[in-house]
Amino acid sequence: MNLKHLNTFGIDVDVAEYIPIQSIEQLQATINIVGNRETLILGGGSNVLFVQAPEVPVLHIRVPGIKILKETETEVLIEAGAGVVWHDLVAYAIQHGYGGIENLSLIPGFCGAAPMQNIGAYGVELIQVFDHLKAVNLSTGKIEIFDLQDCEFGYRSSVFKTKLKNQYVIASIVLKLSKRPEVNISYGSISDLLDEWGIKHPSISVVSKAVIAIRRSKLPDPSEIGNAGSFFKNPVVHKDVYQGIKQQFPSVPGYIVSDNDVKVPAGWLIETCGWKGKQLGNTGTWKHQALVVVNYGGATGKEILETARLIRDDVHDTFNITLQPEVNLIGMLQEDF
Repeated sequence: MNLKHLNTFGIDVDVAEYIPIQSIEQLQATINIVGNRETLILGGGSNVLFVQAPEVPVLHIRVPGIKILKETETEVLIEAGAGVVWHDLVAYAIQHGYGGIENLSLIPGFCGAAPMQNIGAYGVELIQVFDHLKAVNLSTGKIEIFDLQDCEFGYRSSVFKTKLKNQYVIASIVLKLSKRPEVNISYGSISDLLDEWGIKHPSISVVSKAVIAIRRSKLPDPSEIGNAGSFFKNPVVHKDVYQGIKQQFPSVPGYIVSDNDVKVPAGWLIETCGWKGKQLGNTGTWKHQALVVVNYGGATGKEILETARLIRDDVHDTFNITLQPEVNLIGMLQEDF
């Protein structure tokens, strides 16, 4: 089975054993059949880079379905199968007047990946609307429930990327959304665009349209140019480090995340190093957003990885900040990046 069309980087990679999973029951049965063998869990393929071809069975999680579990006058609990396209869930929520995830419009991938890295964009993170999820234990095949505390969410992280990595498969997620939503337009580019549109009191639908317009203006369409969105995490540095950078680069943006820490946009760091729109063979960065590493056509995973390493080294040499990949590297350990 070739996975070129199942990963947004468009890496041409073949696997010997591909198993599409359409239900939780099928997932449990497959786990029992596979036994103790290592597997690769694939969702929307929007946050992976195939550095090497997997030599293990690939379980493609396609569990469908969106349903309301419970609702009150003000809130609704909504469950989505891990195989539901994330933006389809956002669109469903907006259509029914449920607020809370409109700022996360057009994030690529399936719902099962959302809690893996606590997806976030434009001032909102999944943790703010998350209630619980169902996951299947790869050792026992049993369904387990993880609440907010169990997931140990952090910045682009969760327990499923740390101490429980490769031990569970997320089968469905449950979010708590508002039936009386209050929009979040604190993120600069959203408020700027709404001002340009002459809208002072936007609905969740309008906020979603603004986010979609911004994302489309900055990010390439994976169907046209292979990419996985932001390749690197935004680094969080000590305030003293940030002030040191600011002395040399007065225009450096920063967002306070605690009394001692400041988040610095990785895209700004990379662009300042001269990487915006730079092309090296079949790879490079997107012309409108330096944070996006792209496959201009025919690149291998190893070629994209090497370009990402050059970017990382350049940023480190310039700012003494080491960027960490947000993309999951398949075929190598993340720490070996």
